[in-house]
Amino acid sequence: MSDVWYQIRRRAGAAIAKYRMINPGDRIMVCLSGGKDSAVLLRTLCLLQKRSPVKFELGGAVFHPGFERFNIASIQKQAEECGIKLHITGADIPLIIEDKSAQDHPCMLCSRLRRGALYSLAEKEGYNKLALGHHLDDLAVSFLISLFRGQGLTTMGPNVAAKEHALRIIRPLITTQESLISRAAATLEIDFSERCPYAGMLSASGDRAYFRRLMDDLTQRIPDIREQMLNSLGSIQPDYLLDLRFLNLPAPAKGGSD
Repeated sequence: MSDVWYQIRRRAGAAIAKYRMINPGDRIMVCLSGGKDSAVLLRTLCLLQKRSPVKFELGGAVFHPGFERFNIASIQKQAEECGIKLHITGADIPLIIEDKSAQDHPCMLCSRLRRGALYSLAEKEGYNKLALGHHLDDLAVSFLISLFRGQGLTTMGPNVAAKEHALRIIRPLITTQESLISRAAATLEIDFSERCPYAGMLSASGDRAYFRRLMDDLTQRIPDIREQMLNSLGSIQPDYLLDLRFLNLPAPAKGGSD
């Protein structure tokens, strides 16, 4: 095994153990998008499954958005190489976007539909956990978006309950840098060319792309900024924030009689 895959397997294994992502008997559905992150996630979990004393089952799932250039064959090949069953669901996203006049914000609509379809599929097929390919850069960027958009001090959790579904969402790559994932993806014989027709628009004006560029700029000043943010997110000090639920404030002074 190459050094890059060893590093990813070690990081993912440590994160899985630390955040208790996998238990004996778990049935885990790996969500595959056709991109590098989910491909590396699947390969990593397959490697860990062969070595782990904890026995768990893997399956794959893909949401076909109906885009003309979406390469379902590549995803099917990934599942075959890892020896897992691939479940397919989907929707005609281009038609829905047109019907909803959502051309200016297609990702929000697509994401909601994809999430609901995958959650329902997992429950129908008897899986109790969904594995997503989010990594350390996603964690950091999501935190910055939430912070600057006034959404609270929050980000992507490593092991969280799915809203309105009897599932848990796990992110085994959450402490792994994207640069490491890109190096690993380069060793796979997979075509990762962009197939979303809205990719260019999102890259130019989307929040996530903007904050990714900001992270790159900040890295010039603080080279290990992602690891530092990871450390900070794991060391919350609520007494020094502004949420009244966590502040041990003195009782208000009684007013005068005048």
